[in-house]
Amino acid sequence: MIRWIRLSSIVLALLGGLALALYSPVRSTVLAQQPTGSIPTVTGTPSGAIVAVYLDLTQINVYSGPSTYLYPPIGILLAGQEAPAYGKSEDANWIQIYYPGVPDSRAWVYAPYVAIKKNGDLPILKSPPTPTPASTPTINPTLAAAFIAPATSTRLPTFTAPAPLNALTYADQISNTNRIPMGLLIFGFSFIGALGALISFLRGR
Repeated sequence: MIRWIRLSSIVLALLGGLALALYSPVRSTVLAQQPTGSIPTVTGTPSGAIVAVYLDLTQINVYSGPSTYLYPPIGILLAGQEAPAYGKSEDANWIQIYYPGVPDSRAWVYAPYVAIKKNGDLPILKSPPTPTPASTPTINPTLAAAFIAPATSTRLPTFTAPAPLNALTYADQISNTNRIPMGLLIFGFSFIGALGALISFLRGR
């Protein structure tokens, strides 16, 4: 009886050890927090014309409208990259393409930079409204005045009238009737001299 109890104890011990060796604890799975924002998905692309960037260009800019100075750039296309086309601008210099990730998934590329691969008859589309600036910059007049050099007024010299000229006046000489005229004296002396010279000439002969 005692032998049987010992044998049963050994068997139970072996079975317990085997059960402990085969037992593995359950690993708990930790779930990461899922993002709460919405992820944009592409629902489809328009069918029709396809444009491709010329291979000799590294990349081209994509604009929000058909102009480089009225609309800002919103992306790029690489050389050889293709995009579905919606239409062209009124002057046929710009092509509107499908460009995901921008408002309405529409953008514009410069027509000479791309080649139309199929269905080249594109409709004419109106230009989108030009974007308005977020704020209108204002200039502080006090700050601007610090960088503006004050203009010195150049006053023209005042005109001063010259002093009046005193014109010299000569009083008429009053002829004296009691005096012999000067011309008569000169004529008389000349006559006397000539007469004397004639007399001397005749006496010398």
